Amino acid sequence: MAREDIAALIPHQGGMCLWEHIVEWDDTRIVLETDSHRALDNPLRANDRLRAIHLCEYGAQAMAVHGALRATPRQSRPGMLVSLRSVTFARDYIDDLMGPLRVEAICLQSAETSQQYSFKITHNGEVAAEGRAAVLLKLPS
Repeated sequence: MAREDIAALIPHQGGMCLWEHIVEWDDTRIVLETDSHRALDNPLRANDRLRAIHLCEYGAQAMAVHGALRATPRQSRPGMLVSLRSVTFARDYIDDLMGPLRVEAICLQSAETSQQYSFKITHNGEVAAEGRAAVLLKLPS
């Protein structure tokens, strides 16, 4: 699945749709790749740099994509990121990394009103960031 397919699943559009390819997914995990961290027009950049802290947004978007793929119909539910735990970064900036970023996000818990995931973002096989995140979901109308 390509960027257009991903953008159809989540509310993040234009440059804020950070993931470009779904590599694989099943009911418990998803793997995505992107080169958006090098884009000069990446909306998360400040002073021409992209800080590693923004990998938390990459992780959260991976969660949203996976949640949308698991949903019927395939569409993400509005949610709010409420917790980040045990997040570590291997570097301060990521805009100078040549080649794609890859995320593996694993659903640890999923309920009607919340989801918890672990995520690991790598570059050339080296961990750039990893941690856990929790989202509160809006109840369906």
